[in-house]
Amino acid sequence: MPAGKIKVGQVWKKDDSGESYLITKVYNEAIATFALLRKTGAEAEGTVKVKVDQRGPAQALPGFTYTQESDQF
Repeated sequence: MPAGKIKVGQVWKKDDSGESYLITKVYNEAIATFALLRKTGAEAEGTVKVKVDQRGPAQALPGFTYTQESDQF
């Protein structure tokens, strides 16, 4: 599900596992935008790098659903 703009602090749910991930960093690399996500409640684990999918004015993370839109935390 696309969001207006992906920002640090947003929570996204991984589609295949249902686990929640927190956006910790959003940055541009060449012509693409990437987001770094960390599993909520697992500060010691590493981060996951996901390429941001631009869908017109909205942005999405492939394989993730924006949880604030669906009210699922």
